[in-house]
Amino acid sequence: MKRLATLAAVIFAASGLLYAADTMSGSRSERIRTLRMAPLGTPLGLPVTTLADPVPLVLSFDHLASDREFFRYRLVHCDANWRPDGLVDSEFLDGFNEGTIDDYEYSQATMVPYVHYRLAIPNADVAPTISGNYLLQVYNENEPDSIVAQQRFMITEQTAPVRFDVSPQTDVDYRNAHQQLEIYVDTERAGVDDVFNDMLVVVGQNGRLDTETSVRRPLRFVGTEAVFAHAPQLIFEAGNEYRRFETVTDRYPGMGVDDIEYFEPYYHYVLAIDYPRDDSRYQFDRTQNGGYVVRRSGANDSDTEADYGVVHFSLEMPEIPGAMVFIDGDLTDRRFDANARMTYNHTNGRYERAMLLKQGSYNYQYVVVPPGGRRAYTAPIEGDKWETDNFYTVRVYNRRRGERYDRLIGFGAANINQ
Repeated sequence: MKRLATLAAVIFAASGLLYAADTMSGSRSERIRTLRMAPLGTPLGLPVTTLADPVPLVLSFDHLASDREFFRYRLVHCDANWRPDGLVDSEFLDGFNEGTIDDYEYSQATMVPYVHYRLAIPNADVAPTISGNYLLQVYNENEPDSIVAQQRFMITEQTAPVRFDVSPQTDVDYRNAHQQLEIYVDTERAGVDDVFNDMLVVVGQNGRLDTETSVRRPLRFVGTEAVFAHAPQLIFEAGNEYRRFETVTDRYPGMGVDDIEYFEPYYHYVLAIDYPRDDSRYQFDRTQNGGYVVRRSGANDSDTEADYGVVHFSLEMPEIPGAMVFIDGDLTDRRFDANARMTYNHTNGRYERAMLLKQGSYNYQYVVVPPGGRRAYTAPIEGDKWETDNFYTVRVYNRRRGERYDRLIGFGAANINQ
């Protein structure tokens, strides 16, 4: 089986690709896997909580090892663009900005041994005191300057309620390849001095960071609402529904899986061959817009009973000269790096990639970064269908006069099914 010859290099290709200035969520260690953060009791929720009445946000990850490591954590406050803003600990925290991660469990009867860790924020030792963007950094207690993983999360005041509409009737086309947002921000309780200049509205689609956009100046102000509309930044390519597969059992192929093979120490899940969908008609499918759920069939606790296996992706199509093809979704931490990049096999005419993933139900899609490009596009492989059910998030920031940080005064999110 030729693909196994360089498997270790393929699986761990992305290690070391986070840099000091990089504040994206992700692992810096090949042994830290399945890094996630969500509200307590809502495993598919976003890492967002409120300042006045916070629901704890739970960070979880696996360390591929037979025994426990002593991990610690710290928090960094960031500005609206996720750059550390230089606030000292006492300006944004109640408690000590350092703690141990003591909630851990060993994996149970898995081929790949690991230790599963959990940490809730806020907790008895530390609680954020202001709104905004935060970065949670994890490190080994013996190497405090060497971060092994980091995770973004947000705390919102919700003093500026957000609502928005999405329409396929856009300023660039009509029910074709785009969707356009119209956003309403109620500033009555937010304490914004100048609604036309003192707010920053950041909009995201399906968790993708490369297409995230922002707008500062509203089109108009009606009553207590600032209306953001008819701005180029609010027009998004529609994309297509995410593809899906399930590796919830190693006894038989699940959804999207053609074959399962075992080569010590991993099970290998060979996915069905994918093909471009850019010329096909839109087909609705209820997905998690790039998310995933850890799950092992028959397990009492999938967090510790789900195993790790190598998933093999293949996309049959002609090579796109000079362009890079990536797998996009939460399974790659939304990073366009060596782990997510596909390699073209000229022998069989397919883009291929293998990656180590925990058992579960996954969403993914293929995106293309053109030569010299800095963002990815769905059109060449997945297509852009105006009917696509996309998940949009809207964040509203405000920096008051004399303050040194960006408040997150409003947050809104919704699935839009046209």
